[in-house]
Amino acid sequence: MAEKETRITIADNQQAAIFFGTGDENFKYLRSLSDADITARGADICIKGEEEDTRQAYDLVNDLLDIVENEGQLGINDITYLHNLIKKGDRPGHRDIVYGTILTTARGKAIKAKTLGQKRYVQSILRDDVVFGIGPAGTGKTYLAAVMAVRALKNKDVERIVLVRPAVEAGEKLGFLPGDLQEKVNPYLRPLYDGLFDILGVDVAQRYMDKNIIEIAPLAYMRGRTLNDAFIILDEAQNTTPQQMKMFLTRLGFGSKAVITGDVTQVDLPKDEYSGLIEIQKILGNIKGISFEYLTKEDVIRHPLVQKIIDAYESHEEQ
Repeated sequence: MAEKETRITIADNQQAAIFFGTGDENFKYLRSLSDADITARGADICIKGEEEDTRQAYDLVNDLLDIVENEGQLGINDITYLHNLIKKGDRPGHRDIVYGTILTTARGKAIKAKTLGQKRYVQSILRDDVVFGIGPAGTGKTYLAAVMAVRALKNKDVERIVLVRPAVEAGEKLGFLPGDLQEKVNPYLRPLYDGLFDILGVDVAQRYMDKNIIEIAPLAYMRGRTLNDAFIILDEAQNTTPQQMKMFLTRLGFGSKAVITGDVTQVDLPKDEYSGLIEIQKILGNIKGISFEYLTKEDVIRHPLVQKIIDAYESHEEQ
């Protein structure tokens, strides 16, 4: 196949600085991914290689510049995601992927859906009263659910947020730990605290928890309750039994919304227990007002190695 060469010039110096990244880290990472040879002289980018490789690299650079222009920022995760989409033959525009600012954190950071899967997930939470977000680690399942909960609270769509997690080990294995039951299960709830602190800031999150506007509790505390005007998140739902899942879903009261998140490949239940998150997909799959959103390794927005780790585990399990 014949070689092809093409050029792109970044006219805006500030956008060029964002595109290349601190110490050229974005550009170096881009070059490591591409099958074409990508070089730069100043703000001029030269792409050379086999015709298909050059076309894909050209499309990728243009899409990344679109992000820079619209977002004023660019990261390694953006490059990885768009590279994978283009390799698969997909090329959605920036506006097709990004939902828009969902919320601004206490530090002024705009939170947006970063992938097509995340966008569908956010739209389902806005539309439906019960949403299941199922996918591997790093896809933003829990974080985006917490963001949408805080958004609903600020918009006065709900009066409180309830964050729930099963404490799988909450029997004898926790008995040796010091403190009361709440202190024993706190390690299991820590990721929920961390997400809230990032979104609201430590002071505001703590104030909301002190006033019980935000409640964080182990799943066992939900039995016998009905929750009205609340945004309820059940995290790590793959570690619920079918009975616990039914118990949780029937806590939903008037004016409430529930988001259930989990990764069905990481079930920590005893081997004789069946995951409620796996079973519920067969039971509620066709009910209007309930949606199942499946995030994949393509939606991973952590370190690029996380995606490779997921791939490696999938290959190992297949073998």
